[in-house]
Amino acid sequence: MSDNPAGPQVVMLSANEVHERIAGGTAYVVDVREPHENAQMRIAGAHLVPLSNFDSSQINPADGQDLILHCRIGQRCGVAAEHLVAEGYSGTIHRMTGGILDWMSADFPVETG
Repeated sequence: MSDNPAGPQVVMLSANEVHERIAGGTAYVVDVREPHENAQMRIAGAHLVPLSNFDSSQINPADGQDLILHCRIGQRCGVAAEHLVAEGYSGTIHRMTGGILDWMSADFPVETG
C-alpha cells in the first residue's frame, strides 16, 4: 500500500475521468459489488473485492497506478474507502461517482455474462 505522510485522501472521479485513467494505463479499478452483480456486467480488467467480504489484502495497485473503487451507484465504494482508511491505507483512494450505472450512461463498454 502507498505511503502518504499526510494520511489517506478520498477523491471523487467521474466516469469520464476513470475512463481516461484506464485508457492511460494508470488505473487499478476495484469493483466492490457482489459476485452476481459483477457476473451480469463489469468494467474490463476491474478486480472484484466484494464489500460483503471486503479484504484489503486483495487490493494491490502497482506503483504509479491510481486506486479507483466503484460499485453500482457510488455508495458501497464509500464504505469500502472507509474500510481502507481504517485498515491503514495511506495512499489516495479514488471513488467513481455514480458507479457502473454512470459508466454505462456515458456509453463506456462493459463485459457481460
